[in-house]
Amino acid sequence: RPRAPEAGLAEDAKLMFGLLFSLRAFCVKVDPGRAPGEADEGSVFHSFATDTYELHYMDTPSGTKIALVTSPGAGDLCAALRHIYGALYAGLALKNPAHEAGAAVRSERFCAELDKYVASLWG
Repeated sequence: RPRAPEAGLAEDAKLMFGLLFSLRAFCVKVDPGRAPGEADEGSVFHSFATDTYELHYMDTPSGTKIALVTSPGAGDLCAALRHIYGALYAGLALKNPAHEAGAAVRSERFCAELDKYVASLWG
């Protein structure tokens, strides 16, 4: 990464959204199991890899999108993404009365538990 992450988090978020939107749209178009005009429910895109990183992705029923960027060779992280959504995000962020729908999660407990869980995946 050529610059510090804090230097462009907003720009990184926009680029990530555009990448995920485009990949998901492409996968929906080329999915042989989906009839033309069929409702776009559920994601057919779960991950991709480059020489330097892997991106793991999950669309949730609530419309929240979860992405996890790892080093190559991390393996299938679908179960980990489901845990992040169900136990951490839904349990600690959505049920927090201070959380506003559509806003960034500002719960210190959520962030700490997320960091701890992600570290445990490779620890």
